Amino acid sequence: MSISFPAAVAVLCAGVWIYLVFFRGAFWRIAKFDDDHRTISAPQDFPRVCAIVPARNEAATIGVTVAALLEQDYHGTFHVLLIDDHSDDGTAEVAKRVAAENRGEELLTVHSARPLPEGWTGKLWALNEGVRAACSGPGPGTEDSPDPVPRHMLAAKAEELAEYLWFTDADVEHAPDTLRRLVTRAENDRLDLASLMVLLRARTFPEKLLIPAFVYFFLQLYPPRWIANPRSRTAGAAGGCLLIRSKVLERIGGLAAIRDALIDDCTLARAVKTAGGRLWMGVTRSSVSLRDYRSFGEIRDMIARTAFTQLRYSASLLFLTIVGLFLTYIAPVVLLFAGAPVSRTLGAVSSVLLAASFLPTIRYYRLSPAWTLLLPLTAVFYAQATLLSAVRFWLGRGGQWKGRAQAPSS
Repeated sequence: MSISFPAAVAVLCAGVWIYLVFFRGAFWRIAKFDDDHRTISAPQDFPRVCAIVPARNEAATIGVTVAALLEQDYHGTFHVLLIDDHSDDGTAEVAKRVAAENRGEELLTVHSARPLPEGWTGKLWALNEGVRAACSGPGPGTEDSPDPVPRHMLAAKAEELAEYLWFTDADVEHAPDTLRRLVTRAENDRLDLASLMVLLRARTFPEKLLIPAFVYFFLQLYPPRWIANPRSRTAGAAGGCLLIRSKVLERIGGLAAIRDALIDDCTLARAVKTAGGRLWMGVTRSSVSLRDYRSFGEIRDMIARTAFTQLRYSASLLFLTIVGLFLTYIAPVVLLFAGAPVSRTLGAVSSVLLAASFLPTIRYYRLSPAWTLLLPLTAVFYAQATLLSAVRFWLGRGGQWKGRAQAPSS
């Protein structure tokens, strides 16, 4: 007895959604890894922490970011290093002014990055400049370090160095207790890398349609439960708010070991986990992104920057991804109008599982449940952005960010 094509697609769709909902690490149950609702006991002693903020032309947001960092209610030694990555919009000046206005000059150091060397992506080079300045950089006032770095941040003795490095983006506003909660979790759970996915804005129509889906797809690729499981090979992190032990970073060879990574946060997490480190990733509303996406084009470019990188620049994986997006998100809706009752029924089952799994993310963003009905349309947009990512790579313009094409040559 032969099976029709619609019936075969329906069976496949239902199988995919049963796997995603019940066997993919419960990625969709976002409340389970919402850090804002967990209370944990603070450690007796809080270790030294150095926050490193890579900034390239971030004058519009850096003032709010710096002010929030200087207001951290942290009970240990804490310092902020802002790495000015050749900005031409006055980013460094804004940061210094805000520090002075908040009486935080002693807590903030602005360090000018050296020219970007070949083989490094821009953000990783800026972060590496921060690590170098915080842990093993030259003394104050040298030619390599035109901005004086406090001597206590350049201590030669290991016990005087920052035990943790906090990598945080220049367009994120953190709650006053963010660092304290991150360090408390890392100390209590003996983590080597802990990160938080900050709340991305969803105020404009393009953001409401596409940003919750971005979070949903990311968690689907990197289920937090699997990330935290030492026996799982899945490794992921959220680079906008990432805490890592200095000794672990040194153990994996520093940021030089991943110098050409476009998806730097997940690549760093993979290196740490491969070396036997323990990971954790959660979500938070308390720390928020300050970056607005006013148009579909801006979000498309954000997705296209790394989508083809995620597929390891493989045309075969690109094809399978587009087919997978169709089967997972488009076919269930099409099957609702199929002729055979079995196909319609399985299409309905798939559609219900699709909507039910997306609904917690929509609620997390405090949007109407009606937005779940638009996920198939959103998937079409993401497929188009993924194709654009591949085309840009083949044209030598892959990994576009801040005026730099950072993907390797095709």
